[in-house]
Amino acid sequence: MKKITSESLFGLKNVSQSIAWKNTIFYLETQIDKKENLYRTAIKSLDRTTKQRRDWGDTGSVNTAIKISPNNKWLAYLSNGTKDKKMQLMVMPLDGGSPFQLTEDKEGVSTYYWTNSGASIYYQTAAELELEEEINGDKKDSQSDTSEKLPEATNIKKLTYKLDGVGILPQNQNHHVKKIDIATKSSSTILTRKESFALNYVAKDESYLIYADELNPEDEWDYGATVYWYDLATKESHSLTTSIPQGSFSFGAMSPKEDYLLLVGNDFEYAFVSQNKLYGYDLSSHQLTCLTPNEDLEVSDTLVGDFQQQVTGIEPVWLDDEEYLFSATEHGKIKLYKGNRSAEISLVFDEPMHLTDGSLVPDTQTMVVTYSTTSKPSELGLLDLKTKKIELLYNPNESFDKEHTIVQPEMFWYKGADDWDIQGWYLAPLERTDSHSAVLYIHGGPQVSYGETFFHEMQVLAAKGYGVIMLNPRGGNGYGQEFVASILGDYGNKDFEDLMLGTDTVLAAHPEINPKELYVSGGSYGGFMTNWVVGHTDRFKAAVTQRSISNWISFYGTSDIGPFFVKFQLQHDLSNVEKLWGMSPLSHAHQAKTPILIMHSDEDLRCPKEQGEQFYTAMKRQGVDTKFMTFPKSSHGLSRIGLPNLRIQRMEAVVDWFETH
Repeated sequence: MKKITSESLFGLKNVSQSIAWKNTIFYLETQIDKKENLYRTAIKSLDRTTKQRRDWGDTGSVNTAIKISPNNKWLAYLSNGTKDKKMQLMVMPLDGGSPFQLTEDKEGVSTYYWTNSGASIYYQTAAELELEEEINGDKKDSQSDTSEKLPEATNIKKLTYKLDGVGILPQNQNHHVKKIDIATKSSSTILTRKESFALNYVAKDESYLIYADELNPEDEWDYGATVYWYDLATKESHSLTTSIPQGSFSFGAMSPKEDYLLLVGNDFEYAFVSQNKLYGYDLSSHQLTCLTPNEDLEVSDTLVGDFQQQVTGIEPVWLDDEEYLFSATEHGKIKLYKGNRSAEISLVFDEPMHLTDGSLVPDTQTMVVTYSTTSKPSELGLLDLKTKKIELLYNPNESFDKEHTIVQPEMFWYKGADDWDIQGWYLAPLERTDSHSAVLYIHGGPQVSYGETFFHEMQVLAAKGYGVIMLNPRGGNGYGQEFVASILGDYGNKDFEDLMLGTDTVLAAHPEINPKELYVSGGSYGGFMTNWVVGHTDRFKAAVTQRSISNWISFYGTSDIGPFFVKFQLQHDLSNVEKLWGMSPLSHAHQAKTPILIMHSDEDLRCPKEQGEQFYTAMKRQGVDTKFMTFPKSSHGLSRIGLPNLRIQRMEAVVDWFETH
């Protein structure tokens, strides 16, 4: 049997976005193209009877967002296999034939929605105002197409003007919903807004649209989101969540009779860490009702990993006009619940796994799902909602699984600070010895959690001979509102204690771990905590901090979420720099002695590179053995969605740092 290595990433595949049509199941399959250094996502189908698989889509590197037309004639999807390499809307006949391109919008297509007849599609795009003026003949003295375009200054007037993984956001765009006819390809503009928004639903009779947008677009400091009803005849819109004026909501699912709408959101009582609940909006009475008022759970997928691509999670879905399904994150798992309009909730599915996507098989009590476990990278299956069993339909990594040894983690609970129950996982080294090293790997967020999902990097470390300690300290999701809110204004205190007590618990349970060979690493919040750890204890032999935060004062206003995050999470802003400085790892850097590798992406706009630069300088000043490693063309998500070759370099550098220390 082979060991899993960093290079194993090129041999693994993941499946996602599964949907059922007649006896066929469509899904996406993603694999890394090593030669081209990119991710390839293709559309596949599986015949449930013959198990034969078929390729769909085109030659683009990304074919995604698959949807079947209501008239069962077409498969629609988004693809970058176009001349301009933009994501455009493609349509392919289900009875055979080649795909054809429907749209040619300059900025590409972001989302789309079929009309009930299947004859047309509503879709979203955007356009620069200057370009629209030029097309409409309103722009004067436009620059010749043949002249070289000179660089120009960027004028920024908005508070939110950049986004990690995207860059500086266009400052002068119109955002459109358009309608295009399948047969003629003729299109018309239905809705135009200056601010970006998300199209969620088109009425069966096309009398209205539903879209999500900011809670108050006129006030940039008013954080939150709502769902709007837009009347196509009057061209007027109104929020559906005005009864909870400070909330943050997103679209869930429309009932088959179009008289009741499911929404996912919260009242923002605990700001960013307010648990999402399920709400129902009665379209007749216009009443918004919480459907999970007594359930202390998070209605969303907050499990963290480094392997899954193109997944959307299991969104709320109606079983019939009265009952629906929804998913929630609990104790490191994704559970399924069934509910009704009377807010009666019952547990449907609870197994140690990560349900990554799912959709109902029409007119049945079954659901086609994609899923992962700690030892299964990605599989496609059929979930029977009555028996609660999953029938395996396809494992894209069957050969890989047979040839490689995958470590099965051990799940455990322990007592953290204040005697709270904390959950964790331990991966023993692939080849166990009487004395071996171990790595405490701290997750990001902090409002995410480790769980029952495949984690490639942790398997690489275990194959290299390291035990891997994965803990969910307070502040993470999946353990109730008090648990996730306990970190507010208190970073680096009891969460740090939770991590140290968890490490002690693992050492006590596994005396084969050498306590003098402990290492620590983490990214984002995990990077913040790694910086904090080296300033508060010398128990770790070496550390690797990634995409970290070191100074909350300079983080404010420089991150793409800086003003809001600092205000709501730390409960202080620049009016109290003393408090921010006290919670900054940089203020404790003078106590650090642990050798530390500092990693940062050049284009990280979530935790800007200056955060890593400051900590590197502080370590140099302190005389600590340190190195600063930066990654070009990379954002905050390097370890999960970054350029494949750089993901490999990053992973190998982590192991090299531990092995040389």
